[in-house]
Amino acid sequence: MEVLVFGAGSLGSLLGGLLARAHDVTLVGREPHVSAVQADGLRITGAETLETRPAATTDATGASADLALVTVKAYDTEAAGRALATGDYGAVCSLQNGMGNEDVLADAVRAPVLAGTVTYGAGLVDPGHVEWRGRGTITLGAWRPADDVAAAERVAAALRAADLNVTTTVDVRRRLWEKLAVNAAINPVTALARVGNGALTEEPLAGLARTAAVETAGVARATGVAISDETAADAAATVVRETARNRSSMLQDVTRGRRTEIDAINGYVVDRAAATDRAAPVNRTLAALIGGWERGAGVGPSGDE
Repeated sequence: MEVLVFGAGSLGSLLGGLLARAHDVTLVGREPHVSAVQADGLRITGAETLETRPAATTDATGASADLALVTVKAYDTEAAGRALATGDYGAVCSLQNGMGNEDVLADAVRAPVLAGTVTYGAGLVDPGHVEWRGRGTITLGAWRPADDVAAAERVAAALRAADLNVTTTVDVRRRLWEKLAVNAAINPVTALARVGNGALTEEPLAGLARTAAVETAGVARATGVAISDETAADAAATVVRETARNRSSMLQDVTRGRRTEIDAINGYVVDRAAATDRAAPVNRTLAALIGGWERGAGVGPSGDE
């Protein structure tokens, strides 16, 4: 299968490198990472050590593939959609953080759109070198059309052929809301407190994270997605325990002075709460604090990244 990975950062590079063991893969990323991969291939260390040689480019205009995996930051989804709209794809699958990405892609491309959640851990060490920080799972489901089970199964089979741990679901919207509750709980709290995930096992941060997750579950229910408060809170607590030594992606962004995905995580919860006449004060506060930091650092939507 021909696979284009749009967004060759840490996760995109890891997945692309693993997929290159069984498929023809092209990474779409930025310099100097792309040039390093072109020259010497992609080196993966950590959970396994291997070297693969996917193709790499900075420009996907007019490209085509059986599958496009989208792994860009949520604020780059519109740009990704515009680029993908110039090409031809059998399916487009978002493996991104936050909510709203799939609708943006569905509005831009003519191919079936899938949504997915990923728990593989990755970090970009140097250009051409990604660290595999934890084995995980990928869960896929059809987004548009919502009943296109065949497309999800076809993509899952291709990923399994490269020894990735993949399952499919007909309830991908609920899975995404559950993941959103986890991200809403962990990402901004760790970023604001400048702590690793494990710090959220103790008060006062544990209670703050739990409230953010429970608020998110309430908003999900208001939009017609059935997630209990306990399910959301337990999911967040489980991820905190299992990733206690990790630093959240939002903490990494803040530490590096980069724009975060707050608008697609807690900001999305706040927007959907307003649309359904619900209150989400903790999510609103977390979103405002991170947004204020972004503006002060000059990396927000109107800043220069």
